Amino acid sequence: MTEIATMSFEDAMKELESVVTRLESGNASLEDSIKLYERGAALRAHCEARLREAEERVEKITLAQGQPTGTTKAEGL
Repeated sequence: MTEIATMSFEDAMKELESVVTRLESGNASLEDSIKLYERGAALRAHCEARLREAEERVEKITLAQGQPTGTTKAEGL
């Protein structure tokens, strides 16, 4: 399995959808279901963090006469 921290938002979402599908199918053993749930929770947290980062970057876009002139790095990024 790919290390979650290195995954793009799109790849993490794709894997999260796969995890949800596998859990909803009901075909996984209890132990596998627990592992899938843990992986899904970590993927969800990663996606939320990546979205927050993107939102902060968009909020930091500087405007001059209504046109973007560049971006400023959000604190902590």
